[in-house]
Amino acid sequence: MIDNSLFLSRGRRLSLHTTRWLGSALLIATLAACSALPAQGPSTADMVSNASNVSPSAGGANYLLSNVNDRTVTILERRGRPSLAGNFGDYRGQSPNQVIGIGDMVAVTVWEAASGGLFSTPALNGMTTGSHSAVIPAQPVSREGTITIPYAGSVRAAGLTTQQVEKSIVEKLTGKAIEPQALVSMATNISNSVTVTGEVIAGARIPLSLRGDRILDVIATAGGVRAPVNETFVSLGRNNTTVRLPMQALLSNPQENVYMRPGDILTLMREPQTYTAFGATGRNSLMPFDAIGVSLEEAVAKTGGLLDLQSDPQGVFVLRAEPVNVAREIDPSFKIEPGQTTVNVVYQANMRDPSTYFWARRFQIRNKDIIYVATAPLTEVQKTMGILSSVYGPALSLGSICAQSGARC
Repeated sequence: MIDNSLFLSRGRRLSLHTTRWLGSALLIATLAACSALPAQGPSTADMVSNASNVSPSAGGANYLLSNVNDRTVTILERRGRPSLAGNFGDYRGQSPNQVIGIGDMVAVTVWEAASGGLFSTPALNGMTTGSHSAVIPAQPVSREGTITIPYAGSVRAAGLTTQQVEKSIVEKLTGKAIEPQALVSMATNISNSVTVTGEVIAGARIPLSLRGDRILDVIATAGGVRAPVNETFVSLGRNNTTVRLPMQALLSNPQENVYMRPGDILTLMREPQTYTAFGATGRNSLMPFDAIGVSLEEAVAKTGGLLDLQSDPQGVFVLRAEPVNVAREIDPSFKIEPGQTTVNVVYQANMRDPSTYFWARRFQIRNKDIIYVATAPLTEVQKTMGILSSVYGPALSLGSICAQSGARC
């Protein structure tokens, strides 16, 4: 007679041995597989450990890691926003009396006090005195800065007001015409105009009025803005200086609505502002924001926030290229190559620290920034266990069955 207890005992010992072996293999595979798992990106530890102070020529990662704190945010705030009033001042762009310039079209009318003069017409049928005036067609101011008046010759016009040109014409006609008087007007005002182009209804060269015109006055004369205001930037070029700022900033701050000056070039550009969200956020996407800006806390909220079961609150990163002077102020010891103009900077926000939320409100996101939220370490372990359990699960189940039934496995 066969003793079944012997088989049961051997089956239990074998299944226990198998289970222990599989458990050990599972642990080893878990540790080995963590680095080989599919992932959305680097972990917080990877981002911190890979930050290098080694120059690019030495093969380093060459990005500067900086915490989002009061010092960092203050450095970034000192850069300030571009300002039209700060660069060009808020004063009238021209004198109350505009001067004539080369290329302007000037029209002249000359009067005489009695008939029979140079500019008078003869009486008709002996009953009327005829006209005592003559209209000289509009003519451009020559490169020499002069206009031509019959019987007066060349008259200086460039750099003078219309009243000054009238006086010169009268002086040259005195003794030739009968008590002459003159009226000078600009038919086409080129030298006292500005150029408006870009996202406006009717781009053109627009003459400035004597009272002075601000930026919004000129834009209105050009038909208004064609693109959405929240995606529009205003660029003002004057002499060798160009300043660009969001249209929303111009509308919200009247001080930025400065007076324009002759020769200014005003360009309106449509440039949608976006940042990219990656990692353990509610939405991985290209996110738009208004041209006037968005803070880090607003940017994270627009992505749906941090995922409760996946994200690492200590691993919220903002990646951007900063000017060299900003990078030097953040970390004077960071190695920068000669001739380098920008430095890759990674800002780390630890959302476990309540203070970070206040700093995140002051931290401004810029166009083309990358926001990356790392995955929590426990999530990687859970992912590994899930994959390995699908592989070793059947073997473990077989061992359990053998142990319960006493069968040889």
